[in-house]
Amino acid sequence: MGRFTRTLAACTLMMTMGAGTAGWAAGDIQTAVTGPPPGAAAWTADHVLGSRLPDPAATAPAAVARFLAALTAPQRSLLARRHPLVVGNLDGAPPELRYTANARALTVERERELARAADPELSGDARRQARKRAATYGRLLAPGHRVLAFDPRGRGQVAEVYGDLRTARRVAVLVPGSDTDLTSYATTARMARDLRAEMARRTPADRPAVIAWVGYTTPVGVGYDAATGHLAEAGAPRLIRFLDGLAATTRPAAPPAVFCHSYGSVLCGIAAHRLTVRQLSDLVVAASPGVRLDHADQVPLGARLWAADRDPTDWVRRIPAVELFGLGHGTDPTDPAFGARVVSSDRAEGHTGYFTPGTASLRNFADIALGDYPAVTCARPTPDTAKDCRHGLA
Repeated sequence: MGRFTRTLAACTLMMTMGAGTAGWAAGDIQTAVTGPPPGAAAWTADHVLGSRLPDPAATAPAAVARFLAALTAPQRSLLARRHPLVVGNLDGAPPELRYTANARALTVERERELARAADPELSGDARRQARKRAATYGRLLAPGHRVLAFDPRGRGQVAEVYGDLRTARRVAVLVPGSDTDLTSYATTARMARDLRAEMARRTPADRPAVIAWVGYTTPVGVGYDAATGHLAEAGAPRLIRFLDGLAATTRPAAPPAVFCHSYGSVLCGIAAHRLTVRQLSDLVVAASPGVRLDHADQVPLGARLWAADRDPTDWVRRIPAVELFGLGHGTDPTDPAFGARVVSSDRAEGHTGYFTPGTASLRNFADIALGDYPAVTCARPTPDTAKDCRHGLA
């Protein structure tokens, strides 16, 4: 009974903290974007090639890849022109085809938002939001951007590639946390670029690529959404399918390392139950409020779960490490009893500082993504943890 009371009190504390920070107003609660991409109905009804096109929601990415590989280049281009939002988000489609389709979709959506920005019938706030979106779309259309996914629904979703997936021997995927969407993923983009730069500096021959995957609806602020897992549960199948698509269309030397920041680690923990070592080699969490796993050995057999040691200035340290009645996200993954490999984050500052150049955490992240495990430095190392950072659980 005492343990139950302490847990309930901790959850109450979490609710109070969230209410004081962002409130529990219905306007703060997000509706997750799920299901197939926009235009899926028109895609499935299109018989332009004389046969049924693969269902973008139900067909496995490997089957999508085989279908598209059997088409001619002009046929694939035709589909990208007719259905840019579907092809641009079609897991199993070749990355270059998705880049082309998303450039077309971004152009169309930019023109639509510019028209909204000039519409006198709309409110001033609606016109400002339209201008903001149009500017974001314009930046993504600039030379050098590789947009692997683009969905304008809701607050918007995007996946951008830094590097070249065609030649990369090592690939990493970065899953962000709260307050990240199509128009506000600059911090996530910087993290991804810094991770790739560190990887390339250490082993340029691997030609690394890093993907910033803003592919789910994230919480806004610290409130009900952030304290529960419902958005993570809605986003987990999207991440799983995305990783399936990478496995079907890229050929790195090893499966990707997946890095999950803040609330993104909740999504990754939920997805871990259904992932395989074909989809990822390593799962790395940073600034995590919990991953909704009981123990690190619940990740796919053969994969490794790493956790960045929490920086003393990171506010996530104040979140109670509990889960009850759907509130909270469970054990702190840096807790020795959890069994993750805990790596040093020396010189990191605050909640978003773990990917900052010059920090031990970024160097460790690069080594993990490159598969150079002996180079990883552990948090609070002891003779028992010198090899794998698991607090004597090796």
